[in-house]
Amino acid sequence: MSIADRIRIQDVTLLSDDWYVLKKTRFDYRRADGTWQRLSRETYDRGNGATILLYDPDRRTVVLTRQFRFPAFVNGHDDLLTEAPAGLLDGADPADRIRRELAEETGYVIGTPQRLFDAFMSPGSVTERLHFFAAPYHPNDRQGPGGGNVEEGEEISVLEISIDEALASIRDGKTICLLLYASLYLMPRVGTE
Repeated sequence: MSIADRIRIQDVTLLSDDWYVLKKTRFDYRRADGTWQRLSRETYDRGNGATILLYDPDRRTVVLTRQFRFPAFVNGHDDLLTEAPAGLLDGADPADRIRRELAEETGYVIGTPQRLFDAFMSPGSVTERLHFFAAPYHPNDRQGPGGGNVEEGEEISVLEISIDEALASIRDGKTICLLLYASLYLMPRVGTE
């Protein structure tokens, strides 16, 4: 039996359609023992997205961004957030969209990125599926200033740091996933120090 066979939507209430879409849904869920249980959940739909890690395996460096994130601020993070470039798909192919977002945020222009995996980052309330990519880079690949889209309120700085420094300091979930993947598969340490 599929999950769709275990769900009966009763009603959906639109709570907000401002920045993104927030809905409250009442539904019946068929439990494993066959009984039905009435539940209510709020879902925040911001669309699907993509993120990318640029890495230099020879120098063991990565390219990240720093920008203000209001939700992190209101939860006690009194600093800019360092993270991998990312953006919403807005209906575009994930690989195409992340290349455009990368150029807009960092000024780096790359070919086809390597698709790593996709994941739901906060499935208890957010519908977003995030597509993860990586690509090697060279400093000469930076062909523009980056900085983001001013009309969207972005003010992004670009940071090139060692993967070890990044692993020790990053607090953004998607970036932690990318850095761990890179440290295991893209830039593993050879031997011991």
